Amino acid sequence: MTETVQADPQENQVRTTVDIARIIDMIPHRYPFLMVDKLIDMVRGESAIGIKNVTINEPFFQGHFPNRPVMPGVLIVEAMAQTAAVLVVETLGVRAEGKIVYFMIVENARFRKPVIPGDQLRLHVAKERHRGNVWKFRGVAKVDEVVVAEATFAAMIMDEEPQP
Repeated sequence: MTETVQADPQENQVRTTVDIARIIDMIPHRYPFLMVDKLIDMVRGESAIGIKNVTINEPFFQGHFPNRPVMPGVLIVEAMAQTAAVLVVETLGVRAEGKIVYFMIVENARFRKPVIPGDQLRLHVAKERHRGNVWKFRGVAKVDEVVVAEATFAAMIMDEEPQP
């Protein structure tokens, strides 16, 4: 469900929240690879904050690392990208139906602090540019307002390829 939660009178833009049921409708990722639980403070075409509640039940903790569970950095970047994908689909609306958002580039990825079970990731993504079917974003992941990771990434929106 996409729910309008407030209007920003200074920017004259509507901010929305997207729940997990709507996220599942919007992007093709599923367990165990769905890395975002909710979007908040979304401004269509501009920015959003994704929420990922990190629990010990995540399948990657079985091997990364069993005695000191740490969320892999590449999955934090994936969570930022999924947040951006939901933003793109919400922005494009009906035009995005049946399309998939593919990574093209990840640049300047930095991992500042480990993410562990019990943390709540807040995935701040902001559009840097949009040209044709290519979107570029800046992402910053935070836990308790502390930056844990950041990256710039680009993605291309493609028609879903038919199944063989």
